[in-house]
Amino acid sequence: MKAIIPLAGRGTRMRPLTHHTPKPLLKVGGKPVLAHLLDDVLEIGVDEVVFVVGYLGNVLREYIEEAYPDLEAHFVEQKVQDGTAGAVALAEPYIDGELLILFSDTLFDAELSLVQRLPETDAGVLWAREVEDYQRFGVIVTDESGAMTTIVEKPSEPISKLANIGVYYIRDHALLFEGVRHAMSADPGKGGEFYLTDAFQYMVDQGARLVTAPVAGWYDCGKPETLLETDEHLLATTRGGVDPEATLEEVEVVEPVRVEAGATVRGGRIGPNVTIEHGATVVDCELEHTIVGNDSILDDVEAEHSLIGARARIRGTEGRLFVAADSVVDHTD
Repeated sequence: MKAIIPLAGRGTRMRPLTHHTPKPLLKVGGKPVLAHLLDDVLEIGVDEVVFVVGYLGNVLREYIEEAYPDLEAHFVEQKVQDGTAGAVALAEPYIDGELLILFSDTLFDAELSLVQRLPETDAGVLWAREVEDYQRFGVIVTDESGAMTTIVEKPSEPISKLANIGVYYIRDHALLFEGVRHAMSADPGKGGEFYLTDAFQYMVDQGARLVTAPVAGWYDCGKPETLLETDEHLLATTRGGVDPEATLEEVEVVEPVRVEAGATVRGGRIGPNVTIEHGATVVDCELEHTIVGNDSILDDVEAEHSLIGARARIRGTEGRLFVAADSVVDHTD
């Protein structure tokens, strides 16, 4: 099985952190969002991935080739931001069978392995989650059997509360790309974009059966506040703890926290919901709901609901901080 992962967005909602770091490489639970996705798909036997890149594409490529050297990776550039259908269209030359399509704004708890026992009558799976604020999402309308009948972007009327989370399995790849071409032959939607969901609607209209499948959890990583909420969830479940090779001296620790190997924390208080990545040094700080990037140095900092990039230097400040990698903030001068 192959996978397509579009990564071409500029990550404007995560600035300034995305000035030098692609949004999919921002870390949550001490691990890049993209790595969480790749590890999930590799577990079910995906061994070839088409990455659709754009902004900082060279950085993404370097990371993928170094972190996943055994993965057969293809990189195609989306030069024009013409939407999700436009991104998937670029991957067509590499796709000759069943595939997964995943977007890197969210993490999820989903049983991807169900595709291995999907009835032959089903052309694909759309994972979905019931939500109350349905107007924010594309929603899926299903028949009594759970198969999609229509998919609607951000409905004004409560036709469905089943939100499309952006994770798809498609068995009939030929019909998918026929639908993509059909979607892109119509007038573009808002912002000049073409939507992959229109290709799914085309598939259904041609008689394909796309079924929905539930997710136990769905965690947004697309905005600063939701990235921190996702980090909080991971610390409380699978990614928390203090590494034995971290150094903690005279510091109050309020669980859950994650302190990685090579990190040093002296004095002050950390937690709850604080991640301190490897090589960081935190001295006399009070941190809550904060991610501190690797090799950063913080001295006399009070921060909450903050994101601090790798190798930052921050001294004598307080408040809610969003600091890009390699930045210097010093309020003691």
